[in-house]
Amino acid sequence: MHTQSIPLISPAIGTRRELASLNFGPRDAAAGQQKIYIQAALHADETPAMLVGVMLRRRLMELDAAGDIDAQIVLVPVANPVGLAQHVLGQFVGRFDLASGRNFNRSFPALAGGATALDGVLGPNAQDNIAAVRKLMRETLAQQKPRTEFESLQHALLELSLDADVVIDLHCSLEATLHLYTSDEAWPQFEPLARYLGAEASLIATDSGGQAFDEAHSLSWWTLQQQVSDATLLPPGTIAATIECRGQRDVTYETAARDAEAIIDFLRARGAVRGAPRTLPPLEREPTPLAGSEQFYAPTSGILVHRAAPGDLIRASDPLFDIVDPLTDETHTVYSHTEGIFYMRRAIRFVTAGAPLGRVTGTRQIRTGVLLGA
Repeated sequence: MHTQSIPLISPAIGTRRELASLNFGPRDAAAGQQKIYIQAALHADETPAMLVGVMLRRRLMELDAAGDIDAQIVLVPVANPVGLAQHVLGQFVGRFDLASGRNFNRSFPALAGGATALDGVLGPNAQDNIAAVRKLMRETLAQQKPRTEFESLQHALLELSLDADVVIDLHCSLEATLHLYTSDEAWPQFEPLARYLGAEASLIATDSGGQAFDEAHSLSWWTLQQQVSDATLLPPGTIAATIECRGQRDVTYETAARDAEAIIDFLRARGAVRGAPRTLPPLEREPTPLAGSEQFYAPTSGILVHRAAPGDLIRASDPLFDIVDPLTDETHTVYSHTEGIFYMRRAIRFVTAGAPLGRVTGTRQIRTGVLLGA
């Protein structure tokens, strides 16, 4: 293993942060060798993801020492050193940049920006075409000049990952069962990962509208592919997925080690790590469109009482939430209109009117536009 550090723009005199990556496997990529990029806790307060990163580091160090890694694997166990330092009156604020109010996992620059003109770039060899497009993407990124610490963090993460064959972004929700997000095109390749993880929900979208880190890769390649009459000339150079490692309080050695081992099995199945993977488990749940997930909102303010737990199979008309007015004792019940898995919910127990409460998967597309939360 060797470590690389990328300095970030200093926001003020006397301060300095850097992004550290851990690199496993051969330093120089051989022809046809994969590059795997895994990062944890881009939302800095999503601690379960970081612990999975710790467990992955331990396993990858063992495998590297034994010579069992046949790919370049880049692990960024702390993907957001900026947010990691944000504490306000004892509360950890890791999702949004306090300096700008921006979500750390939104509005990533599109890597396809400077590679939109493919005339004269593509030839008859698909792998050569992927290499040529990656070169254009790197040139596009080099032309973007970060002005703030936030922008330099996004720039550094893309520098490390844009030429990866596989990108895995480890997150967690507030209170949730394990679930993942990926694109329509990448799902067949990530289905084994969903099986090894025992994912209760797999949410599929080509463009979720939020310009999140995973889609900075997958959507850029999809956009370019739409310009090519023969899709075999430009297969996706990067497939990407976001794994939600349950809820913020689900921080245990056992679950983190299990998730890390599932990722190792996935890498074994891809040939990035030597050895036979475990027998592929059954798929817990079939994938569903992200646009089919029903989002619930508080109709009024009050005490939030949950009527269902993450992972529950919900039927249409099942009660999910009660909101109790502590002054009048009036209770409003929120019911599901969808059949599916209750995969995430809010962690607080008092809500204001219009506050998002949680989501249930669904097979019928009912939403359009931006499909991700704030």
